Amino acid sequence: MDTLTLWQLAALAAATALVGFSKTAVSGANTISLAVFAAVLPARESTGVLLPILIAGDVLAVLTYRRHAHWPTLLRLFPAVAVGVVAGTLFMMWAGDAAVRTSIGAILIFMAGVTVWRRRTANAVEPAAEAGAPTPAERLRPRSYGVLGGFTTMVANAGGPVMSLYLLSAGFRKLGFLGTSAWFFLIVNTSKVPFSVGLGLIDARSLLLDACLLLFVLPGAWIGRKCVDRINQRLFERLVIAATVLGGLQLLLNP
Repeated sequence: MDTLTLWQLAALAAATALVGFSKTAVSGANTISLAVFAAVLPARESTGVLLPILIAGDVLAVLTYRRHAHWPTLLRLFPAVAVGVVAGTLFMMWAGDAAVRTSIGAILIFMAGVTVWRRRTANAVEPAAEAGAPTPAERLRPRSYGVLGGFTTMVANAGGPVMSLYLLSAGFRKLGFLGTSAWFFLIVNTSKVPFSVGLGLIDARSLLLDACLLLFVLPGAWIGRKCVDRINQRLFERLVIAATVLGGLQLLLNP
């Protein structure tokens, strides 16, 4: 962090602006930011630098979409997410950079494939939902996505794509999607701060770099808010899945 070049700082600034854009427009696009930070900085340390930037983006997203959150969905997810965060913390205590990158990349690619498959087969295979108790599969879905989301957000700040895929699979429209994910990540990312400090991922040097970068979140968030109303639902879903696949490939191909 002490020897960053001007080009490296410019790359980090652009990645920070993309965080703001992803929080207010295309959730999941910040996996590209994750890859940039991990390429410029040591992978483990990059997660600590990126976390306060993500929280700043979450605050802007909540201010923009706070009225569109679906709290029953959030309350179903949080217990499983807590399990995933604890598992991710234990994993970070021994895992090296290559293990972190490969594990998260594989999870993202797998979850994107599952989501595409589900969306293509749901109308043809699944009967119309009837009122009544949820099926075992319906009860398992938020738990599995929650654990994966908590794990990936703890080890690589890569929970966005996992939760994006869950919200898409649950049928959320654009504003409900953005409002629910905004509150979800503000709460989860804030809760991760003590764990990251305990692991040594956040310290005085990382916070100094954050202070230089945080301002770039604002233009990214502004551009995202201006763009989101012009993106139709089908394109929105495709962009979320494409960003997920791209982020997973970045991690897999650069161990």
